[in-house]
Amino acid sequence: MRIYLDQIGCRLNYSEMETLASRLRTAGHQTVSTPEQAHVIVFNTCAVTADAVRGSRKQVRHLHSANPTARIAVTGCWATLQPSEASLLPGVTLVADNGQKDLLHTLLEPWSAELDDLDDLARMQPYGNPFDAAVDLVSAHGPADRTDNYIPLTSLSAASAGSETPTNAVRPSRTRAFIKVQDGCNNKCTFCIVTVARGESRSRALASLVHEVQQLVAEGVQEAVLTGVHLGSYGRDLTNGQSTDLKELVNVLLTDTDIKRLRLSSLEPWELAEGFFDLWPRWPGRLCPHLHLPLQAGTDRQLRRMARRCTAASFRQLVRDARSAIPDLILTSDLIVGFPGESDADFAEGMAFVEEMRFAHAHIFPFSAREGTAAANFSEQLPTKVKKARLHQLHALVESTGRAERLRFVGQQRPVLWEGEGQPLTDQSGRLWSGLTDNYLRVMAVAPEHVDLHNVVTPVRLAELQGDILMAVVADA
Repeated sequence: MRIYLDQIGCRLNYSEMETLASRLRTAGHQTVSTPEQAHVIVFNTCAVTADAVRGSRKQVRHLHSANPTARIAVTGCWATLQPSEASLLPGVTLVADNGQKDLLHTLLEPWSAELDDLDDLARMQPYGNPFDAAVDLVSAHGPADRTDNYIPLTSLSAASAGSETPTNAVRPSRTRAFIKVQDGCNNKCTFCIVTVARGESRSRALASLVHEVQQLVAEGVQEAVLTGVHLGSYGRDLTNGQSTDLKELVNVLLTDTDIKRLRLSSLEPWELAEGFFDLWPRWPGRLCPHLHLPLQAGTDRQLRRMARRCTAASFRQLVRDARSAIPDLILTSDLIVGFPGESDADFAEGMAFVEEMRFAHAHIFPFSAREGTAAANFSEQLPTKVKKARLHQLHALVESTGRAERLRFVGQQRPVLWEGEGQPLTDQSGRLWSGLTDNYLRVMAVAPEHVDLHNVVTPVRLAELQGDILMAVVADA
């Protein structure tokens, strides 16, 4: 994630932010110099005077205005004294008191499973504001194929401009929650600093996770997302007769809780229990048909150099098994370009494999040497110019496969979990809503003014693709 750190008050506040910045960089995140660049903003507040309190509130509002899509975490003295007031400020997603300040680098970690590059936020991350992106999409694609559900550009612009939440308003309840089930990783991928920074895999007890998910259900959360540094290794490190695995965790959560939808975040393409994909036919409608399987490279030679524990053939078979067992599966991935020693032939072979896999989306990164990793010392480091050129080519390919995957669903009906507040439209009645299908497709639709869709799952007809957003008609709205 890209994180912007800010503070007011005493020198201690500044020192604490410097320490946090170091911890975040060690964990693999990037600290940035402006709030506009950030996925996440952390603000350290002060309460030494009334002016400091007013300044804290004012600065949080300013940060939200500078970057309405960013998640804001507030900490420090004012946040400790007035946590409820702090939580009501626009954009605030997390309030951490002084006792939790040293844990902020861990508290923020679950967000990294969902937050991509800023260019992807509007269409891929669940809490972002998609309306600005929709303006660009409608402008680019125009009304040539206009249907009844087409939203005019003027309406979208007005919706985006009027989307700021009043300071004294109660924030909408959460629709989705991220459950960190384990931390650390036992793998030794040559490009990855996570093992160094996070240590070995450590899983939470199954009973505590059941309790947490059921608490979320009581709070009205509709979807739980299981996350971890190495989610597929969950449970194997537990002792005293508690050893288990991810398959059992999913089964227990769906059996012993009433969560409406359960989603899995990133899964390394190995170590899944036998019959893992049989979970989806067993739990139709509740276990989301979306898998994020990091590939990283599409050739055996590069996979070996990365110390990945799979081959192109085993990944291909895994995808075939998953698609055979899970109807309407959407598959996303992680990819690295420009890894040391990547030849033109390697890149071409990898491109062909990525095209074959039909990813709907991928996090694509140019290789960056990280001190403390084996790959940082590999020979044949590629020039930046070459990595950038290959990055653009791979982005274009995944955009093409992603569009094809989304087009498959036009005309179909799918359940959507709606989020945020429907934005009023100026030149037609109703409000514009945004949500995600069970298989992780971004959807927008207009519903009548009196209909409140927030945190509700409804069936929709996917009528038209505009860019990466599926415009839909809400059933019975």
